[in-house]
Amino acid sequence: MVEYLIFLAISTTIFALFSLGLNLQWGFTGLINFGHIAFMTLGAYTTVVLSFKGFPLVICVLFGAAAASFLGLIIGLATLRLREDYLAIVTIGVGELIRLVVNNQELPVGDTWISGAFGVQSYPIPLSTEPNLFFRLVMMALLTVLTVLTFFWLWRWVSMAEKFLLANGGRKFTAKEDLASRWGVGIVLALLTAAIYIAGMMGLYNYKPKAGLMLLSLLVLGFVFWRLQILVRSPWGRVLKAIREDEEVPRAMGKNVFWYKVQSLMLGGAIAGIAGAFFAWQLSAIYPDNFQPQLTFDAWIIVILGGSGNNIGTILGAVIFFTYDAMTREFLPKIFTNLSSDQLGAFRIMVIGLILMILMMWRPQGILGKKEELTLGN
Repeated sequence: MVEYLIFLAISTTIFALFSLGLNLQWGFTGLINFGHIAFMTLGAYTTVVLSFKGFPLVICVLFGAAAASFLGLIIGLATLRLREDYLAIVTIGVGELIRLVVNNQELPVGDTWISGAFGVQSYPIPLSTEPNLFFRLVMMALLTVLTVLTFFWLWRWVSMAEKFLLANGGRKFTAKEDLASRWGVGIVLALLTAAIYIAGMMGLYNYKPKAGLMLLSLLVLGFVFWRLQILVRSPWGRVLKAIREDEEVPRAMGKNVFWYKVQSLMLGGAIAGIAGAFFAWQLSAIYPDNFQPQLTFDAWIIVILGGSGNNIGTILGAVIFFTYDAMTREFLPKIFTNLSSDQLGAFRIMVIGLILMILMMWRPQGILGKKEELTLGN
């Protein structure tokens, strides 16, 4: 049970990170990217190949993020001066192009070259060897601090809605609705944080390499989330939102709209590249087929579920998505015993599609999104 919770925590963290990059591009800037998996693929393979060359893993990840960011620059320079639908078409093509190139290209692994179709295995993974007791205690202390900070941030996030409601004399329905949703989300995330903390502490004390990877991924997610929150509330972030709503307005104010779009595409790509490194470390062996276009649309589901233009909503969307994934994998085979594994997989996709359709009719802005910031109809 502990190992399964750790696995789910890592998966949720990776896809929350992956989806935060997409949320920056689409939710905040309005850029339609249907090939987000290209950034993850490039980040994963760059990190893995460089690690075989003896580079420190931190440097490998940074190079992977830089490679993904450079891909965003190339795509942006080629398409962002054209209509938005060109960006959507190009990103789909680039996502498949990167995967097919990796599949048919020979990769430098150690002192040899191997075909990408055979996959890459046995690469270095951080914290894969059991540390001494002191370092384990330090890791446990870091997890405790991260948990306390999460609880504190959730409390502040909920209390901000309460203060806003009190300031308006409890008269605004939208404020009441926001407070209710924040309380619900806050309780769910607090319970999940507690469960992950307990599983993580057990996994770190009786050391399991995946527990170390979980702690590292949570720290990176926390850092990226914190910096993104600062960025999107800064003047730079306000320009991105203005571009999303009507790019003629910031252009009339003298802003270089094209360059802001490129920056958003590059930064979102870099975040996805970092997620690709953790994805490779979680799998322990990567193949081109691990990076199917379906992963991009999983990220879209996560962003739409949580609410576009809302970073905490993206994390909530990842939690909901992987909770659904885990529950259906566990219970559907017991309910529909006459269906094969392929049929069950197709059925699970159909159900999540149905849930998404109902959500779009009931609350098109997502669970935590704001109707006035909705970009679907623009």
